[in-house]
Amino acid sequence: MAPSGSPTPSRPRTLVTAPLRGPGLDKLRAIADVVYDPWIEQSPLRMYDAEKLAERAAAEEARVLVVEADVVKGPVVELPLIAVGSTRGDPNNVDIPACTAHGIPVLNAPGRNANAVAELAVALIFAVNHHLLDADRDVRAGETFRDGTIPYQRFRAWEVSGQTVGLVGLGAVGRALRWRMQGLGARVISYDPYNVEATHPDLEALLAEADIISMHAPVTPETTGMIGAAQFARMKDGAIYVNTARAHLHDTDALVAALQSGKLSGAGLDHFIGERLPTDHPLTALDNVVLTPHIGGATYDTEANQAGMIADDLERLLAGDKPLHIMNPEVLA
Repeated sequence: MAPSGSPTPSRPRTLVTAPLRGPGLDKLRAIADVVYDPWIEQSPLRMYDAEKLAERAAAEEARVLVVEADVVKGPVVELPLIAVGSTRGDPNNVDIPACTAHGIPVLNAPGRNANAVAELAVALIFAVNHHLLDADRDVRAGETFRDGTIPYQRFRAWEVSGQTVGLVGLGAVGRALRWRMQGLGARVISYDPYNVEATHPDLEALLAEADIISMHAPVTPETTGMIGAAQFARMKDGAIYVNTARAHLHDTDALVAALQSGKLSGAGLDHFIGERLPTDHPLTALDNVVLTPHIGGATYDTEANQAGMIADDLERLLAGDKPLHIMNPEVLA
């Protein structure tokens, strides 16, 4: 809701620093006066801290902010905003209690990148299972036949069809991966204490049963480091470990040890603490690991999805209706 004494304009000035596209962006432009300046199109990349975002929003006379990574706290929430849209499922870039105290609804976009991340998980599973990067390197190096062997000998694998895939976390991404793996002929089991659809109430039992383990849990005090040396030891010999969520969920040293010992046959990882992996890290020397730089959600569809969700909910808010995705619905009471 708008702060007292600040009427809600029919077409609020809206500063958008998140990447949006498609029908959702068209709708946003139809219902608001949009200043579109996404961070991802800046060179060098630009991320606003709270002070710089407040300065920019004030200069634009913005009444609505739509952000992805820019920080919404402190001086930003002192502005006469009628809404903040964060294109995240978990808007950890927004000080929600402060927004609530100032009567500012915070809209979010849960599941915006679920399909994208699930697709990358499938890609990593196949890349690891079928040794695709090693095979690619051999072809490029002219070593299709090397050391007296043929590729058929070096790159044999068990088919994913018929294997058991264990999902740790059954939120939007876990569910999106579940039907994909089932469609490929895999048996899918899951552990999630907050989802009644999960098949296994016990993590240890799932780890012992799965041929492929894929991580999709949020990072919380309870899940940080949930996969350590004991959990890797519990896994099947030759299991594959995939993490397209966050590196905070596992003990990286224990993962390296499990890969070096052959306990795990391979791993696919899309995230590293600090967003970087040192070039001399042990993971970079392992041929049975596929490493990607946090690109799970990097699709144009993600931008279209979040645009539609934020635009639809802003339209509801301006019409006096309750948004579908709002972090602090109490401000509408």
